[in-house]
Amino acid sequence: MRVFWVFALAALWAAPLTCAQDAAGPQTAGPQTAGSPAAGAQAAGQARATEASPPPSTGGFFPLSQVRRGMKGSAWTVFEGTRPEPMQVEILGVLHGARGPGQDLILARLEGTKPEYTGVVEGMSGSPVYIGDKLLGSLSYRIGIFSKEPIAGITPIEQMLEVRNLPLGDLKMASAWPAPPNGTATDAQSSADADGELAASGAGDDMKFKAMETPLVMSGFAPEAIQFWQKEVRGTGLESVAAGGVAGTSDPASDFAQKPSPAAAATLEPGSAISMQLVRGDVDISATCTITYIDPKQLLACGHPVLQAGEISLPMTTADVVTTLASPLEAFKIINTGATVGAFTEDRESGIRGVMGASASMIPMHITMDGPEDHRKLNVEILDLPSLTSQAMMVVLFDSLLEANSSTASTSYHLTGNVALQQYPAVPLDFWASPGEVLPAPLMLALQAGERFAALYTNGARQGTVRDIDLHVEEVPRRLGVTLEGARLISNNIVHAGDTIEVEATLRPWQQPEHNVRIAVRLPDRLTEGNMRILVSDAETLDRTLNQPHIPTRPANLETVLEQARHQHAADRIYVSLLVPEAQAGVNGDTLSSLPLSVANALEAVRSTEEVNLNGESADVAGDAAAGGVLSGFQILNLHIDAGGGLN
Repeated sequence: MRVFWVFALAALWAAPLTCAQDAAGPQTAGPQTAGSPAAGAQAAGQARATEASPPPSTGGFFPLSQVRRGMKGSAWTVFEGTRPEPMQVEILGVLHGARGPGQDLILARLEGTKPEYTGVVEGMSGSPVYIGDKLLGSLSYRIGIFSKEPIAGITPIEQMLEVRNLPLGDLKMASAWPAPPNGTATDAQSSADADGELAASGAGDDMKFKAMETPLVMSGFAPEAIQFWQKEVRGTGLESVAAGGVAGTSDPASDFAQKPSPAAAATLEPGSAISMQLVRGDVDISATCTITYIDPKQLLACGHPVLQAGEISLPMTTADVVTTLASPLEAFKIINTGATVGAFTEDRESGIRGVMGASASMIPMHITMDGPEDHRKLNVEILDLPSLTSQAMMVVLFDSLLEANSSTASTSYHLTGNVALQQYPAVPLDFWASPGEVLPAPLMLALQAGERFAALYTNGARQGTVRDIDLHVEEVPRRLGVTLEGARLISNNIVHAGDTIEVEATLRPWQQPEHNVRIAVRLPDRLTEGNMRILVSDAETLDRTLNQPHIPTRPANLETVLEQARHQHAADRIYVSLLVPEAQAGVNGDTLSSLPLSVANALEAVRSTEEVNLNGESADVAGDAAAGGVLSGFQILNLHIDAGGGLN
């Protein structure tokens, strides 16, 4: 495959016109005569590259079928500020099917002092390319990362217009947004070329063409949070993070219903930078590329997918390019995101579509931080997209823990709050994280909360939306780890049903003296003669005992996840549970103890098709006490139930 690509690329430079033919047949190679259409397009393209602004999108489209090697054109992008600047473009040929079946790629060389200095830049994708005044497509692809020449691939506008023409569906529009004028831009001419020669195939692992990266601007995030994000989204094309910021700060009291600005939208033109917000508010995650096509109703940008998500609903904002950083490895634009102008609704193979004046659907997330000398709030909105929402929720929480002045290597955290789901009661969250574990406490807390949220958000049975995520984090300036060193019975281990016994547990807080905790437990009257065990444990061990791990035959349904969340035990308490020799079943996250044999037999028959697990021993929580920190450890005690009445 590598050899094939070498010959294919060589053919683009050596062969006269093997890359593009029209319906009339092959054309002659070499310089064009003064009166030829190609010569006229070339002259117009060279003239356009010296003008102050790009042609409007209503000026028509240049057909792919008429593209010829050697044609000259212009490409427009923002190198600094908000005004697009031109670059000269020389067409090298057309690679049919290079982006996939029926998805062609126009190969071009960028010319001019800036592209020769910067090369092909991250954030340049979507830059419109014109032959004369007619729009040819968008700069979208590059070859390798150490290319000595600024060679770029152009996504034909005809294939991008397929994204523009998708149905708009139901959109929430800003009430003050002006109605678009009647009529739309001229449609592209047909580019079908059944007799065209296939110059190169887009298949194969050695393919050197890749979409220009759409770097993310993560404003307000600590380096550790950025590294966490990059690890969580590895393989999605969103690992590349560039420098940047936001135009203004959010109002913590607002609900982030940022209305699209008609005035800001009026400043946009082909070649302008445009940003897609994944997170907005007190911190910001945005992906930026360039507008290829714009009319009063909608725009097209990038020329390739950003999230590969299909239908989306994400805020669309203006962008200000602070500067363009040249680098032989990774050149990129440093960007500030600006005012909201609408919402992106499509993320497709040939580009992304934004609708002017539309409002995006996001998930509000509020975090309150309480420390010994610190009280602050963080308010954001995160994207509503199954492939990335959980990662966004975790990175925002993780960063909020890192950015506190009170945060140190010995700080512990207690998170409470809830996730509000449409059509369901709010789901409680309660997690602790203390240093000294396998992971740093902020990361551990973010992963615990993120795992619970993901189980709710990505559940196939969820039908309504996530209305709100509301979290409260208490910062404790010390390690809260407590170890269960041992446990014993104060009374005799030969007892009777109905007796009250006392369990003494020895606890050792982090770098503090041991102390004892006594818990009184009354034995049920129904107990029969025989041996019985007592579990003295932390919350995690108890939860595993009540809902024993098993290999599910299918993903847990939403009711199971909700029940498990509601029945989770507090990590800062010590529990005494009676392990009674009676059947126990876990059904949809709920624990049924001391089942009659007939019920256990009935559940046994549906174990393979329902969310059911059975155990021959029932765990009954008989008592608990404060542990003074996050407890870890367990111990089993043995009792013998003697026949006859109890002593008390």
